[in-house]
Amino acid sequence: MSGAAGQKGRTAVDDGSRARLRDVAERAGVSMSTVSRVLADNYPVAQATRQRVLRAIREMDYVANTHARALRGVVTQTVAFVLNDIRGGSFTQVAHGVEEEAARRGMLCLICTTQGDLERELSVVRTMQEQGAAAVILIGGVADNAAYRVRMTATAHSLEASGSRLVLCGRPSIGDDVPATVVEYDNEGGAYAMTSRMLVAGHRRILFLGTDPVPTTTVGGRLAGYRRALADFGVEADPALEQACGFGRADAYDRLTGRLRTARDFTAVFAVTDLAAAGALAALNDAGLKVPEDVSLGGYDDVDTAIDLRPRLTTVHVPYEELGRTAVRLALDLREGRASSAEQHVTLGTHVVVRESIARRPLG
Repeated sequence: MSGAAGQKGRTAVDDGSRARLRDVAERAGVSMSTVSRVLADNYPVAQATRQRVLRAIREMDYVANTHARALRGVVTQTVAFVLNDIRGGSFTQVAHGVEEEAARRGMLCLICTTQGDLERELSVVRTMQEQGAAAVILIGGVADNAAYRVRMTATAHSLEASGSRLVLCGRPSIGDDVPATVVEYDNEGGAYAMTSRMLVAGHRRILFLGTDPVPTTTVGGRLAGYRRALADFGVEADPALEQACGFGRADAYDRLTGRLRTARDFTAVFAVTDLAAAGALAALNDAGLKVPEDVSLGGYDDVDTAIDLRPRLTTVHVPYEELGRTAVRLALDLREGRASSAEQHVTLGTHVVVRESIARRPLG
């Protein structure tokens, strides 16, 4: 295009006014429909042309204007990610996967927190529905009871009626007849593998650190895997070795410290998360016990904490980023006609990452 067109594009940016689609088209030397196709990524465009349009978009800061329009409620440009607390290491990994896939599809990712308040969760979902979110992704363990299923079923149907999609990420399905995308990971299988590794190493008194008075799907799956491994190895489950504990470091430290004041009736600790394992490690160290020489230790999640600990933590790897990417991909593929409703339930695999915190113990 001529220098005049380029000059016009620079003026639109330099004088503080908003770049328009027409300005980007003139800067790139293409039609406005070509710019739209590049932005939507829904129609073949020659690579050289695409690069020219993208360069014009960057130079004119047109993406910022696109984001502003998305925040005002353009239906196809937003994916909402709803979680309890952004501070959890596993949740931040899922959020990264969600944001990465949303950006690849030309959409804006909005992250909303609920602090575990069910009413706030419903309010957030309604707001995202009103804003025209293409998908609303809920993550985190829940109490899978009748009230939850009724609430989520109604939410799924409401979102579908408005052209959106409910995605349950890291949560089980609430029924084949419910219009929701489900992306799970093998939660129970990961716990089974970790407990089995401890049993193979000769441990028979394994403390499960992380039961919950009101069981959630996350804790329930991990506890089920622990119990199933004990049964398969012919080890009788001892309820006294199932210790109530939250997911965080501080609670794990306090719970295990209190237990160690009375007795050490275990040779290994399987912590429900890596953060809980970090608290358990501190409690064991403060009690004068070495890991893994005196007590072996395993975690769950494989977040950065696992490799920062000393000894480095043997833990269950969950593909959290892939979980987020898959959640967005499945929901948007369905929306765009690239996938069927029969392809909307996926379970990703987990596996044990062996490091230094579990030692072999002689039987007998």
